[in-house]
Amino acid sequence: MKKKHVLLIFTDQQRRDTIHALGNDKIVTPALDSIANEAVVFDRCYTPSPVCVPARMSMFAGQYCARTGNNTNDRTKVYQGEGFYAEFTKAGYNTHCVGKMHYNPDLYGSLGFRARDTQEEMAHPDDDYTKFIKSGPYKHVFDYNGQRSELYYIPQVSQLPQEAHPTQWVGDRAVEFLEGVDPEKEPVFLMASFIHPHPPFYPPAPWNKIYRGPFHHTPFVPEDKESYADMLRNKYTCDALGISPRRLELLVEHYYACVSFVDYQISRILDTLKKKGMYDDTIIVFTSDHGDMMGDYGSMGKRTMLDAASNIPFLLKMPGHEHEIRHDPASLVDLAPTLLSACGIGYDKDEYDGVNLFEDTHEEVYSQYANGTIGTYMVATGKDKLVYSAIGNRYFYFDSFPDAVDKYDESNPRVMELKAKLDAHMASDCCPVKDERIMQSPARQEKYSFYPPFDDHARYAEDERARMPKGYEITLGGKNTDY
Repeated sequence: MKKKHVLLIFTDQQRRDTIHALGNDKIVTPALDSIANEAVVFDRCYTPSPVCVPARMSMFAGQYCARTGNNTNDRTKVYQGEGFYAEFTKAGYNTHCVGKMHYNPDLYGSLGFRARDTQEEMAHPDDDYTKFIKSGPYKHVFDYNGQRSELYYIPQVSQLPQEAHPTQWVGDRAVEFLEGVDPEKEPVFLMASFIHPHPPFYPPAPWNKIYRGPFHHTPFVPEDKESYADMLRNKYTCDALGISPRRLELLVEHYYACVSFVDYQISRILDTLKKKGMYDDTIIVFTSDHGDMMGDYGSMGKRTMLDAASNIPFLLKMPGHEHEIRHDPASLVDLAPTLLSACGIGYDKDEYDGVNLFEDTHEEVYSQYANGTIGTYMVATGKDKLVYSAIGNRYFYFDSFPDAVDKYDESNPRVMELKAKLDAHMASDCCPVKDERIMQSPARQEKYSFYPPFDDHARYAEDERARMPKGYEITLGGKNTDY
């Protein structure tokens, strides 16, 4: 029997509500629309963690953070397994990964793939995209992944033209790989992983102009937004950043432009599958690690269990399955057992917390950020969710979305049913307890100086200084070199 090919398209920090075909009339996403119109759409898919590294680790392992031992963007790594990509390689698939993976401490390892074209966010001599930039005509561009630090949430235009932009590079390498495969010789597993729309939002020209003109964005801000302070868990509040309503619209415009530019790369990949005669035999997955608040609750960023950051897009085009929209809960931990099952690759069900979504369903899924006295945990179903924030030692219960009204009431049997499940999940957490240097809620950060040490590409600081004439100095940081 002919084996199915697999295309896993992964983005970073993309909200669930950023696909035109699924209800967003403002955004332009024809490629994602084409997938959504053929796919099984899981509209209550929740990230295992609303931050990059642990969400990706959970997808890799098929396990929740409480079991992998990783729940923040630090270098802690407890999970010792090979990950599910290796299972495809061992099963004879031509496995290839292009783009950002963000697995610490093994940023540039194989991660189970036969080959990788690497593109992480910070400069590194082993990074393939860094080599591409530094060996070509744009080696003078230092912030090739956008300028971070004080411009992190400032709309930007890329210093690179479209043909050298990191999003285009991922598209180019993915197309190049597909053009070189022989689908009759061996099945293919391709992961195309884009940094965008993760901030900073820096689409190339002229893509930055795709949403210019009358563009109105009204974030969801409840009257009692301060009551959600313990859930927000990040310093990127609109007030702290000085984000006015107009600047927020500009940010959303640039965020959408980043999504649309990714969408264009997806169209190129899909066209290549069709030209190779592979499309009809390919399982196509589109998802993201977490969302972005985009002004909701007066905040930007992630690290919260509010739906804007935790409810992620999840499209699964499976040959032989008709389009439908499912409302049962799903998670990135389900990807491994679902894809392995679809491709006839055996596995130990006890290895995974996820399920094969075409044979089984969840009653609930879980998410986690940090732990100990600063942990946040969530249990979510297709109709409601319960969140615990250790900072305020407080539970939140929501049964309508966006998460507008906290209905936590211990006299409610449903609340207590979910509380028992969430308490048991928290008790199972194997993660080493983190200290309190991790950001707490904005309400508890009166003494925090907003701007951290400048997060420049430290490896090339001397090259930047050398570009400046004598008598003129630039301020450079560089707390981050590999990560």
